[in-house]
Amino acid sequence: MKRSRQRSPNLCTSDRILAGLMALLVRPTRLLRSAIVLKPSTLLGLDKALSKQKYRELFSPNRRCKPGPKGPSTQLIRAVVEMKQRNPNWGCPRIAQQIALAFHIQIDKDVVRRILAQRYRPGQDSGGPSWLTFLGHMKDSLWSMDLFRCESATLRTPGVLVIMDQYTRRIIGFGVHAGTVDGAALCRMFNRAIRGQYWMPKYLSSDNDPLYRFHRWQANLRILEVTEIKTIPYVPLCHPFVERLNGTLQREYLDHMLFWTTADLENKLLEFRTYFNNHRTHNSLEGRTPHTLSRPVANLQSFR
Repeated sequence: MKRSRQRSPNLCTSDRILAGLMALLVRPTRLLRSAIVLKPSTLLGLDKALSKQKYRELFSPNRRCKPGPKGPSTQLIRAVVEMKQRNPNWGCPRIAQQIALAFHIQIDKDVVRRILAQRYRPGQDSGGPSWLTFLGHMKDSLWSMDLFRCESATLRTPGVLVIMDQYTRRIIGFGVHAGTVDGAALCRMFNRAIRGQYWMPKYLSSDNDPLYRFHRWQANLRILEVTEIKTIPYVPLCHPFVERLNGTLQREYLDHMLFWTTADLENKLLEFRTYFNNHRTHNSLEGRTPHTLSRPVANLQSFR
């Protein structure tokens, strides 16, 4: 801090290793005080680098472990796709069962799902209304929810549940969970997100995440008298507003700050909800904020 020149010193690898070892001898409270000599951009860049290294180690094909399965063969992929084309109403479990009965090949339903997601392209069906038309008939009795994960400063990965009003773009709330998300944890996150709400919508839109199949989660919705609506698999257009909210939350907020614990993350998410609902204007709401709307004015023909 007392150097006269403005550029940073040229540190070699041994200097950095020595500084890291010396940091282990400093008390944690004093280490936080000494971190003021670093720029916020340096801390954020270090956090992003550590997160990328973490997932690079988890999903790298060059890991030193036993080689796993190489995936289904070309003949099996062709058989799954042809069976789906001849029987469009069959689901992944039934196709896996028929493959096992016909060819005596044990295949998991998730493998069938991944094959169909990459290889199968169904034809356009003109029967029935479009998804946006269906949303238009729901009026203001529809909420949307989605799950995502984010990295803390200590490289922990908590799960976050976000709920928003489909038409007014108002963020209802957030639910944060630090451990593995199961049926009970999902119910706690949902009840935490909707606390303080005096009314519930008739419908709740969600994607096809396997977490929504827990019996405790479905029983919670029956108690609240809320009907769950599933979107079309692998079609993000069915969830346009909440998906964009997740992107806005990551780009404009979470990528520019650090959090340490789930309580710290929840407090900061509540601050973002106040800003988003009361101060952030929306193009699709004619330049108004979600808090100032007396009735929905969202235009489903042209949204951004």
